[in-house]
Amino acid sequence: MTDSNDSLAQEPAKKPESALARFRRQMIASSGWWAAGLVIGVLVALAATSLAGRSGPVADSSATRELVRQAILDNPEIILEAINLLQKKEVAKLLASNRQAIETPFAGAWAGAENGDVVLVEFFDFNCPFCRQSAPDVERLLAEDKGLKVVFRDMPVLGPESERFALASLSAAQQGKYRQFYQTVFEGQGGLSEERLIKSVRAAGMNERQVSAAFGSEELENEVKGNLALGRALGLTGTPSYVVGDQILSGAVGYEALKAAVAEARARENRS
Repeated sequence: MTDSNDSLAQEPAKKPESALARFRRQMIASSGWWAAGLVIGVLVALAATSLAGRSGPVADSSATRELVRQAILDNPEIILEAINLLQKKEVAKLLASNRQAIETPFAGAWAGAENGDVVLVEFFDFNCPFCRQSAPDVERLLAEDKGLKVVFRDMPVLGPESERFALASLSAAQQGKYRQFYQTVFEGQGGLSEERLIKSVRAAGMNERQVSAAFGSEELENEVKGNLALGRALGLTGTPSYVVGDQILSGAVGYEALKAAVAEARARENRS
């Protein structure tokens, strides 16, 4: 390394809340709209099901409510069936309308086959223990499936240190060192800190001056805010979350679930 070893350490430990931090906080506070919309859709579907086949108009809204209530009492399993069906349809619509934004990586924030027939997108936070737990599952898929492309989306939802590591991560993407930084952080020990950040940057072979500049980069802050907004649009409630084909998988679902989702996406692509 030819750059100064102190270039990262000069960043103040504490700063006033940034625009990025405010955006993240507002995003978390306003979550839940998608679930609410889904419930409304379920009720409409139930009403339509209950009224189907009946002759004559419905007298008033109270009659409609009673029909919905009776349908639920008589067939409680239709609630889960309706939710599952509506959820799949809504997810497919959401993913279709956001496909390009979801699957287009920032700079070098991707791995695997550049023109893979299946794209797996991982939304993650370096401060998330479940993301750390799941990282080997993604690495295993990449090693085994030569037709898979993985796109990484930094979505820092767990505080200021998450944001700093996300900005450094995006700097790594610009430098062609994304995988090195990603693996170094998740293979390391201890909580996120300034010392850990410096060690990770150096272990990944990154240019420290470029990383230091990343903390004031409007371009990189906008990328993080865009990932947070995309997560909100998709109804993601935490990390890790994965998008594969027409599916959203939430949490540390494990290697087998990810592999099955990739296989299903590939089969659907081959049918189309």
